Amino acid sequence: MKRITQQQLESYLWGAAVLLRGLIDAGDYKQFIFPLLFFKRISDVWEEEYQEALKESGGDLSYAQFAENHRFQIPEGAHWKGVRQTPKSVGAAIQKAMRAIESANPDMLDGIFGDAPWTNRERLPDETLKNLIEHFSTQTLSVANVPEDELGNAYEFLIKKFADDSGHTAAEFYTNRTVVHLMTQLLAPRPGESIYDPTCGTGGMLISALDEVKRGKGEYRTLRLYGQERNLITSSIARMNLFLHGVEDFEIVRGDTLANPCHIEGDQLRQFDVILANPPYSIKQWDRAAWASDKWGRNFLGTPPQGRADYAFQQHILASLSQRGRCAILWPHGVLFRNEEQAMRAKMVEQGWVEAVIGLGPNLFYNSPMESCIVICNRNKPKARKGKVLFIDALSEVTRERAQSFLKPAHQQRILKAYQAFADQPGFAKVATLKEIAAKGANLSIPLYVKRQTVNGKQNDKGKPASLQAAWAQWQAEGETFWQQMDKLTTKLDGLNENS
Repeated sequence: MKRITQQQLESYLWGAAVLLRGLIDAGDYKQFIFPLLFFKRISDVWEEEYQEALKESGGDLSYAQFAENHRFQIPEGAHWKGVRQTPKSVGAAIQKAMRAIESANPDMLDGIFGDAPWTNRERLPDETLKNLIEHFSTQTLSVANVPEDELGNAYEFLIKKFADDSGHTAAEFYTNRTVVHLMTQLLAPRPGESIYDPTCGTGGMLISALDEVKRGKGEYRTLRLYGQERNLITSSIARMNLFLHGVEDFEIVRGDTLANPCHIEGDQLRQFDVILANPPYSIKQWDRAAWASDKWGRNFLGTPPQGRADYAFQQHILASLSQRGRCAILWPHGVLFRNEEQAMRAKMVEQGWVEAVIGLGPNLFYNSPMESCIVICNRNKPKARKGKVLFIDALSEVTRERAQSFLKPAHQQRILKAYQAFADQPGFAKVATLKEIAAKGANLSIPLYVKRQTVNGKQNDKGKPASLQAAWAQWQAEGETFWQQMDKLTTKLDGLNENS
């Protein structure tokens, strides 16, 4: 059998989504396409394992059916082939098969197919479902035909396409993969470590950590991956994503991380070696009163304002770090300087865990022009870094092409090398002491520490920048001021709304 190329695979997967256009909203494609893809994959892998066992046993049909010969169990009547032959009530047949597979694999696949309304014939008539099944049936998704890495890459492609197609509603669904890659390089996960994402979305950060260990030729199978995601569909997609990448040692749970953290060990939060996160920004609907007396002790820095749960997530992550743990969190710049969080930020800095603050360019948040930053904390800082924080101004390290902003490998390498060097670089990086930061009221705004340079520090005789480079630096500085002002305005408006 001829292997499917990556391009063919991507075209094949997107072709399934095209069949749904005009019938359902683009934002809902995922709840139908991903389960069908996973159903087809495990059916084809089961068939592949069956044929191998048949060959191995000299044609023993009973032996080929043994559970020990299969990664997943598929009960009689629940195989893709059976559903494909269903003449009518196709949605009901799909749903029945998926529930049967979940029941036959309770430890690994319970609830993995989600709760899509397969039996809603007005939304998905039999003809549409038959067309979808026939489309998926045009390719064999066995491991021999589509290795795990290739299928995983195609799956990530589909996640990105769905995010693009559904617009602003996809923010929780997709994080810029070049930023994720940078974050995993900065933390450098090692074999045998536990890796956690408290707001894991579709599992992209966990996959990136796995890939980082693979690139270093480390034994990636010793990694233990954990995640929590409040959205049912998205958490199911994350589990499918990990399975399709060939990962088995993982635990993705559904739930609200702030209200009900699910990764518990004994009577305390489970501790992790590496934490990667892009928490939801400034959520307003959360239980602040419960946080004030949090039973897990996650309020050790204080209680954030109702309109901004950012430092609740920050504290949850810090409380979940092991003694050797380190974390990289993607935030908008507001967490670095907002007045209402000053006391919590000061306590965090005083702990000495903050290792680096890295400012990134605009448009790297999904479908948002807002500038982002990465806050790195480390409970086991090298001796030379204790009592210090590295600030990196990488706002210009970004490329925009075809309405997409991303970090090229050269951008990522410059940031990574600056972090590893942990030394002053004029106009780019600055090492500040905790005393210096305290003198600035624990304000972590990067321009306070990294002074942007103009060419020869000069302006022309009209008071305007003397060069393109100088103009760029001025624009960056003004942009920082703009976002500070916007943040203050948002806070004021939130207060008015709460009082109205």
